Amino acid sequence: MSSELNFNYQRIAQAILYIRDHFRQQPDLETIAAQVHLSPFHFQRLFKEWAGVSPKKFMQYLSVEYAKRLLSKDDHPTLFDTAHHTGLSGTGRLHDLFVTIEAMTPGEFKNQGASLNINYSVADTPFGQVLMASTDKGLCHIAFIEDVLEGLQVLQLRFPKAFLSEKRDSIHEQALSIFDLTGQAPSNLKLHLQGTDFQLKVWEALLKVPFAKLATYKSIAAKISQPSASRAVGTAIGANPVAYLIPCHRVIQASGVIGGYMWGPTRKAAIIGWEAAQHSRIED
Repeated sequence: MSSELNFNYQRIAQAILYIRDHFRQQPDLETIAAQVHLSPFHFQRLFKEWAGVSPKKFMQYLSVEYAKRLLSKDDHPTLFDTAHHTGLSGTGRLHDLFVTIEAMTPGEFKNQGASLNINYSVADTPFGQVLMASTDKGLCHIAFIEDVLEGLQVLQLRFPKAFLSEKRDSIHEQALSIFDLTGQAPSNLKLHLQGTDFQLKVWEALLKVPFAKLATYKSIAAKISQPSASRAVGTAIGANPVAYLIPCHRVIQASGVIGGYMWGPTRKAAIIGWEAAQHSRIED
């Protein structure tokens, strides 16, 4: 049975889907609340508990104009400068600084995980349930899921010869701390990933996109010194095996349109808006 956190996210996601599809009409509070079968009062309270801002403010964060303003700021500060400026040093908001990628060996890749023992567990986050998995070297998988069995099937397909054990280990706990605004950032969290050299470069570049900021496929291609490879970058981003920790949700189209996401465009909009809301609250 889903927890209250997950249940609330499902209702918020339904509201965000409506907001995203009807943004140009600027729906009022009563109209949005009706979509999730709540009174305006209860919906406003639930939404502010989840996002920290009103639905109206959240709509602004999902607008194309807001996205364009972020994308026009080519002078992104370093993560250290961002932490200092916003008072975020040492908190989970700047997890990127503490995450490193270790590639699986060619043998591990070729053997489809035959030599790997993988722990997995399921947890609730502000954006729905996730299934996490780790080897003794680090986190190898995070995916948002709607069904645990289907999520396990995806994991098994990625590592068909690995031995899977249901166990929440310290690596999982480290990864989950990123969703806690009051918690500490993961301490030197390692990701143990299988991917091509190109994919690994793209994923490393994604880790450098600051919290609540946005990038384009073209800008990521430029970051890895392959400016003409925007399409290939998009493919590598789509193959990201670690949801949220590797922030592929922060990459949008140059037009300001949010675009697709492996775990659903509504969830991507929810994450982008939520990050913008948290960043705004901290700056205020």
